[in-house]
Amino acid sequence: MRRTVAEHQAAVTGLLRWSSGYDAARPEVLPLADALGRGLAEDVRAPVSLPPFDNSQMDGYAVHAADLADPSVLVVADAIPAGSVPPALERGTAAPIMTGAMLPPGAGAVVPIERADPPRFYSAADRAGGVTVALPRGVEAGLFVRRAGSDIAEGEIALPAGTLLGPAQLGLLAACGVGTVPVRPRFRVLLLSTGDEVAEPGVPLVPGTIYDANTTLLEAALRDAGADVTRHRLLGDDPAVLRDAFGAIPAGSTDLVLSTGGISQGAYEVVKQALADSSVEFSSVALQPGGPQACGTISGVPFLGFPGNPVSALVSFEMFLRPALSRVTGSPAPRLVLDAVLVEDVRSPEAKHQVRRGLYRDGRVALVGGPDSHLLHALATSNCLVHLPEGVGSLAEGDSVEVTLIGPVPPDPFAVEGVLITEEAVPD
Repeated sequence: MRRTVAEHQAAVTGLLRWSSGYDAARPEVLPLADALGRGLAEDVRAPVSLPPFDNSQMDGYAVHAADLADPSVLVVADAIPAGSVPPALERGTAAPIMTGAMLPPGAGAVVPIERADPPRFYSAADRAGGVTVALPRGVEAGLFVRRAGSDIAEGEIALPAGTLLGPAQLGLLAACGVGTVPVRPRFRVLLLSTGDEVAEPGVPLVPGTIYDANTTLLEAALRDAGADVTRHRLLGDDPAVLRDAFGAIPAGSTDLVLSTGGISQGAYEVVKQALADSSVEFSSVALQPGGPQACGTISGVPFLGFPGNPVSALVSFEMFLRPALSRVTGSPAPRLVLDAVLVEDVRSPEAKHQVRRGLYRDGRVALVGGPDSHLLHALATSNCLVHLPEGVGSLAEGDSVEVTLIGPVPPDPFAVEGVLITEEAVPD
């Protein structure tokens, strides 16, 4: 079966949405400290107004509403520190007030201390003897006053369901006095890699074997996307062993099984052999790298199969699984997609959507490494995926391309460790 990239994206999203046991309406209630990066399962309303009372925006003098037109010389009243409940302000007086302190009844504005004469606060001993302060004429009503509910009123929706909880959102909830939040459950993924040629990192290699990068690579990508990952032991190229592993998955224990390797056109494609009698579809997607893909269910459990080369596996994750997780669970936030100017010529097979690795900065992108799917070092020194869609055979230096940011933009110069492009080499 041959599919376009868009067709396979839709298939993966549909698999996760309709075939998995994931239930976004089954919330977990977590303290704020544990809710970072999670999606809200329900609307959260503000239990109090923000601010909860009229308060001062500045250190200064609270002035009575009746004195605003001509507050030239006023008697200094008792100071109002933050956290206190002040008495009503009398006409003809001005009360020293601190930033965030409750505005006294009767006050109509706050005059900053630097506009007062003298531009300082008196000591308690000075105030006991009776002192005055001169303030400018024509003070505007409401000057430097934060009105109760001016940020959000009690009972309003502070954050709607589906909101991804970052520092600002958690700070808002804390300011509203919310201690716990209902969040969507994490999407559970059982991750396994196949191949007689792969070995666990940290053990000596025997001739003909390589270290397993895929499990670590995809586990990190999944966790970064908010998923709960169970890491299966490495499996060899025995279809019977793999069938037994699939059959031993406890019912209801995972929302998705994800494998890497064994789905292409070779003679020893173990995943394809093990699932020959299942409903899993093995497709050729018009994508480079990442053309071979598998999608379906195993005993009712959603299954995705990615290619075995590590770059192909991560490109498959970024192109298909990560966007589907975002749509189905609300987490992670979608990747930032930008237009960028190429700093070099590039060629691409017209029949495929080629995804190259690149280094993006200041609206320009340089390709890092070639198109081959084994160039993991090039991937590690990149911060974006560069898209060359179907029908595009070549682009020239200065042409515009679409890039997906997958890492931080490096500081000046236009470089990361191991890759250096001087400013002279980058066109204006």
